[in-house]
Amino acid sequence: MTKISFDIVGFDLDGTFLDTSGDLTAAVNHALAEAGRAPLTVEQVKPMIGGGAKHMLALTMEATGGCTDEEFRRLYKLLLGYYEANVAVETRPFPGAVEAIDALRGQGVKVAVVTNKFESLAEKALRELGLRDRFAALIGGDTMGKGFAKPHRAPIDEMIRRCGGGSAAFVGDSIYDIQAARNAGIPNVAVSFGFLMQPVAELGADAVIDDYAELIPALRRIGA
Repeated sequence: MTKISFDIVGFDLDGTFLDTSGDLTAAVNHALAEAGRAPLTVEQVKPMIGGGAKHMLALTMEATGGCTDEEFRRLYKLLLGYYEANVAVETRPFPGAVEAIDALRGQGVKVAVVTNKFESLAEKALRELGLRDRFAALIGGDTMGKGFAKPHRAPIDEMIRRCGGGSAAFVGDSIYDIQAARNAGIPNVAVSFGFLMQPVAELGADAVIDDYAELIPALRRIGA
């Protein structure tokens, strides 16, 4: 197999490496139940994932009738508490994801996670699934400080720094991911099976994959 030309490949977490939709929907519905509202389906929640838990809850509350700032703060604490306690009940890697990162690591490529999820929650989910040690770095939505989550380039730059520098590419499922990679000046790959807020073709990614078996060939193409 021809080696890819990247030293580092970063991955978004929710909707890219992990299917977290079941556990995030359960957390959303816990908050909605506390607010006396009807639950949402996984398919309704999926497009709301990607910008972090606060953004997800804000979209949820807008979709179900809005709420006061005080009520929002109360529900946000309840959502986070429930999610932290149930972070890996239904969450699993997407099919082929673990095999893909193991193949990259087998080529000497460092793999990393850059997510808008709180770093502590991302760390907990990956540890509970026994996957944390595969990643050379993990950058969360709060790691770089307020205002520096994706689509800002700072978390991508920090990923590269923590991995020792070199050429990098990034894999994601949202406009936040593709813009962050573009802002950092690195090539990017979009997955079509993630929690898409818009058609994948509209993301403007350098490559699109429908399955993790297509990842290394796609990275080889965009790195040529």
